[in-house]
Amino acid sequence: MGIGLELTERTDEQLAAEAAREGSDGPAFVALVERYSQRVWRICYRLLGNADDASDAAQEVFVRLFVSRGKYQARSKYSTWLHGLAVRTCLALRRSRGRRRRREGGSEAMIHEAQAPEAQRGGAALSDDLLEMLDELDEIDRALVILKYAENYSYEELASIFELSVSACKMRVSRARDRVQKKHQGSE
Repeated sequence: MGIGLELTERTDEQLAAEAAREGSDGPAFVALVERYSQRVWRICYRLLGNADDASDAAQEVFVRLFVSRGKYQARSKYSTWLHGLAVRTCLALRRSRGRRRRREGGSEAMIHEAQAPEAQRGGAALSDDLLEMLDELDEIDRALVILKYAENYSYEELASIFELSVSACKMRVSRARDRVQKKHQGSE
């Protein structure tokens, strides 16, 4: 059995434990990056709304993953832990760059999305109107709504990512959804 096949058969948690023991970016770490690169990029794209920013953020996520690869403690699924790292990285980048409007660069953003591979875009993109309405939410609520409805995260996964209780996640998502709906009704 080849080493590549052997790595693909391992669970995320097994690869994470092995990557933590590796002295550098060894085969287990590389396998995790390959396994999650498209999903991390898609999360970054949905949270940042721009292909270039998403690529920068995804690269930053994997740098942070490399630096903190020994910090995963298996309190949640590895994918949830990694996606939490991606969300926190994107939120930090949004705060550091200020709230950029999605329409900044107008057609340039649409060109980037049209050029992004379908697997990275993850199917239907969020409409410009919806993204504009979501920009009215605070950073955490915006991320919660996007991950819940665009990425289909469970409330349990969201609770783990945002370090909230499940009921707090449900309440925040519900209130944010209500604010977006009111904004939409007001714009009609």
